[in-house]
Amino acid sequence: MSPKTTGYIFVLLAITIFSIQDAISKYLGSLYPPVLITMIRYWVFAAFALAWAARSPGGLLAAFKTKWPVLQTLRGVLLAGQIVVVITAFARVGLAHSQAIFSAGPIFVALLSMPILGERVGWRRWSAIIVGLLGVLLILKPGDAGFDVNVLIPMASALVFAFYVIATRLVSHDDTSTTSFLYTGVAGAVAISLIGPFYWTPLAAGDWFWMILLCITGTTSHFCLIKAYEHLDAAEVQPLTYLQLVFASVIGVSIFGETLHLNTVAGSAIVVAAGIFTVWREAVVARREARTVSKNAGQPLT
Repeated sequence: MSPKTTGYIFVLLAITIFSIQDAISKYLGSLYPPVLITMIRYWVFAAFALAWAARSPGGLLAAFKTKWPVLQTLRGVLLAGQIVVVITAFARVGLAHSQAIFSAGPIFVALLSMPILGERVGWRRWSAIIVGLLGVLLILKPGDAGFDVNVLIPMASALVFAFYVIATRLVSHDDTSTTSFLYTGVAGAVAISLIGPFYWTPLAAGDWFWMILLCITGTTSHFCLIKAYEHLDAAEVQPLTYLQLVFASVIGVSIFGETLHLNTVAGSAIVVAAGIFTVWREAVVARREARTVSKNAGQPLT
């Protein structure tokens, strides 16, 4: 089996497990505080991150060394908070509608990369960003009952995750993926544990099964995604992740009785197309810049 085939298998596994994880999150989020669910999930996530880092070259001490301690910690806090918002969105807005808005993530990342990272964006990516934002507006189009303020919850989640991605890009210049993964788990677990106990609610005996399964899926999905990135570039992974929107729609409609409106379907298609183009264009520009740097490095000094 070729490395790329292995990578694609891990991507599909990750997406499938993420979809199951989202369905469980929606169920539990409708019964218990999202902060509580996130805290328990993060305890397992942090344990997995510590075990993963302990097996890396140099062990935990080497993994904890970072040139960006504040930003790495902020990343962990951001992701923990984003997961709380995600679970809230699933419970109040639904799987399908929330995932439709989440699909605008790459658009928001490209938009925010300009002022924060100083990235230059050409007319092609600007066009994709504008089209993608129009798709988001179509998804948010008020129905007969007027504008539902709850749709701002998944929108906020997508924006927070965009900041998380940008922060990850910054630290990746100096820190390894193991270090970033470790801080994501540990910093997030510490932060959520400071407020989670105030939301403690006893879980029903049957719901502990779903909570344990949520922790297992949360760990295995990230493991599969890590393995996928070992074999594939981000531009090869990102388009496939949009399958999660399809899976969420199927689960939302068939299991939770959600309704898909035409504006949501059409807006999602526009956002996905714009997102895929944005990621593809970023990869093209990155390869071009890499070739330019390599060519200049090979020129003799004068």
